[in-house]
Formats: sequence, C-alpha cells, structure tokens
Amino acid sequence: MTLPLEPPIKPQLALSRKELPVGEDYVYEVKLDGFRCLAFVDGEEVFLQSRTGKTLGRYFPELVLPAGRYVFDGEIVVRDAQGREDFDALGQRIHPADSRIERLAAETPAVYVAFDLLAHEQDSLLERPFSERRSALERLLAEEAFAEAPIQLMQTVETPAEAERWLADAEGAIAKQRSATYRPGERKGMAKIKRVRTIDTVIVGWRPGKEAGTVGALILGLYDGPELRVVGHCSGLSAAEKKRLVGFFADYESGERGSADPSRWSADKNLEWIGLRPELVVEIDFDHVSAGRIRHGAKLRRWREDKQPGECLYEQLYS
Repeated sequence: MTLPLEPPIKPQLALSRKELPVGEDYVYEVKLDGFRCLAFVDGEEVFLQSRTGKTLGRYFPELVLPAGRYVFDGEIVVRDAQGREDFDALGQRIHPADSRIERLAAETPAVYVAFDLLAHEQDSLLERPFSERRSALERLLAEEAFAEAPIQLMQTVETPAEAERWLADAEGAIAKQRSATYRPGERKGMAKIKRVRTIDTVIVGWRPGKEAGTVGALILGLYDGPELRVVGHCSGLSAAEKKRLVGFFADYESGERGSADPSRWSADKNLEWIGLRPELVVEIDFDHVSAGRIRHGAKLRRWREDKQPGECLYEQLYS
C-alpha cells in the first residue's frame, strides 16, 4: 500500500467515565457492540485491521468498500431483525472454514459503521481536530460511489440530553472532543459511558474458584415461561465471600454437577459446575446482552431474600 498511513495502526481508545462529560467541545455517538476495525483502502486493495492489528477481511467478504485512497476508523456490526447489534452472530463469523464464512455472509451480512477518517488521498488527518475529520468523512461518504456500499455513517448528537437515550436502550455512549487530534493507542480525546442495567436473577449453580475450597462464579438463570434459562454468570466476589459460600451453598445443592463444553474463546477455562435448587435470588448489575445471555460477567449488588425466584423473568434482559 502507498497510503500516507499504513497498517498496523493502534486505534485511539476511550477512557471509561461514569457520566456523560458536558461542554461545548463534546459531540456524542452511540456505543456499538461490534468489532473495532480500521479500514485501509488503496485503489482496489482493501485491508481490514482489528483492534489488535490482525486482518479481518477474510471473515467479511461482503464488506466490499469503494475504490479510492482513504483510511477509516469504525466498527463492524451485525444486526438482528429488530435492528439491534447481535454480537453472537458477529462472533460466529470468525471461523476457519471458507464455506461457513460465505454462507453466513449471505445469511447475517455485516455492515461497516465509519466514525472517523484518518487519511484521504495523499494526506494524513491524524493531526487535524476531530471536527475537521468528521466533516471530511461526511463529504466522502456523500459521494455517489458510497451510495450502495455496506457502509454507514455513525450518527452523532450535539448534547448530553440527546445522548442519554443510549444509556437506556443501547450499549452506552461515546463522547468525543471536537478539538482532539487522533492519538493512536492512547485514551485521549474520547470517553465511553457504558449502560448499566440492574435485574434480579436466580442462582442455579456455581463454579469452583482457582483456589481450592472457594466459589469462583455464580451461575445465573431467569424464567422464560416455565423454563429456567441460564443467562450468564457473576464473579468478582470478595475473598471472604468466596470461602463462605461453599458451606452456605451445601444446603442448596441439587445433586447435579458436571463440566460444560470448552469455550472457543477460553479453551483452558475451568467450566466445572455444581447445580443448586432454584431458591436463591440476587440482584446484579451488567452491561452487555447478546443472543439472550449476559455477555460480560455481572456484578453482585445484593441478595434478595424478599424476592421469589418465579418473579425473576427473562423479559428483564430487554426491558
């Protein structure tokens, strides 16, 4: 490639914040649930780079970007029938079999959401303020060549009040400083505010911790009609609680235990589990949901002795 910027480039990162920052220098974007991706296009040649510098192109043959000379920063997403990002379907695309990739490219096509322009023609734009890079991105995507391409322009809003809705019905929000230059690999000029949700769940089992005689994680379930569905796990317990719960759970054991199939994301992880009768309820905080499961580990908020297990309904995940 003969672009002014060549891969790999570390993407600019966001600093976690609990609240939306306020000020005239900020503009706001929705936080997407996809794969961060830098797209390098030099003539007909396209290179899609992951956050860690690896190639993503072979997994997304449907992402045919118009010929030109430009570098985008953005995110690859797959959306379900309701328009929500489906991270589970996206994750299925990372597969060694070309036949599977081609089939899924047709069944669950991805789209590239561009939110920054890092280079265009012979110019690097890294030292330009975000406001200028954003304007240049809008002009480029408005060209006729991009009209039918699988590329979308990231939506932005001007005020925190407008962005608040993303903390209620999306994965969160991103705040960017209009005056900020692009700082590869640094947490500068950007902030991320994750949506945090609170629900009540039933403890259906537990997994042993790395240290003998401890609880490593609680296995959580919700009632979908009469069926109690496993929806995720809760870890991050204190050292004292990990030891206390082993004896406490003994009176609730169902007699079931086993080992789940290895995870393709963490093949060496200990997935041994001990089943419990569905009698204990906890309130948890979490952020991401994908394919009916809490994708990231939840945080225990409190025990709910006042809540009946049958009141812990699956519909909470999407309310």
